[in-house]
Amino acid sequence: MSKKRKKGKYDDHVDESWLIPYADLLTLLLALFIVLFSMSSIDAKKFNAMSQAFNEVLTGGTGVMEYPEPDNNNSVSKDTTQEQQKQKNENNNLSTDVEQNELEKIQNKVTTYINERNLQKSLETQITDEGLLITINNNMLFDSGAAEIRLENIEIAKDISELLIMDTPREIVISGHTDNVPIQYADFDSNWELSVKRAVNFMKILLNNKGLDPRLFSVKGFGEFKPIATNDTEEGKARNRRVEILVLPRD
Repeated sequence: MSKKRKKGKYDDHVDESWLIPYADLLTLLLALFIVLFSMSSIDAKKFNAMSQAFNEVLTGGTGVMEYPEPDNNNSVSKDTTQEQQKQKNENNNLSTDVEQNELEKIQNKVTTYINERNLQKSLETQITDEGLLITINNNMLFDSGAAEIRLENIEIAKDISELLIMDTPREIVISGHTDNVPIQYADFDSNWELSVKRAVNFMKILLNNKGLDPRLFSVKGFGEFKPIATNDTEEGKARNRRVEILVLPRD
């Protein structure tokens, strides 16, 4: 009888060849899940990138886990944001142009009033970066050192109030200004106080017009500290003594 061959410790080797197709299957499933995930978001760039990765896995190329991550910057979103910003800028420019035209219409009304009454030396208008500025020479409204509007000029203030009635009301700032001559009257301690009081009194006349909304009005006093001409001449001082009406743009 032949002797039985003894089994070595390596004779019971388990066949693990099944792991190869199993690993391939897992790789395919992973690729499938990634593709499905990419399709959940409407992003053509990402979809194309993931399709390429999936094809390379099937053909033995670069593995899915090794494939470089697509750019997270969504070109579609960028284009949309840029288009929205462009549209916003266009709307702002359009709004500015419309408001500019509206202020010019108000200016034309005031200019017509000035020309009809030959008030060119006492009233003037201009469009500034802040809005429509109407300048009134102080000599037209007040006696020297006084803050009360002369009775004979109250009608002019009332006329101006009519010109300030607008289809679309806007905020209006009344400001008073003086020359640099020190105050010499006991009623006021400084040119600041005189300028403020004149602006307030002028505003009161305007607001007697029920067509104006008091909530849109405010007052400022600058004294001698915002001159528009030199204080070295009498003409310059006369220009600096003024009341200004600033009609603000709606924006």
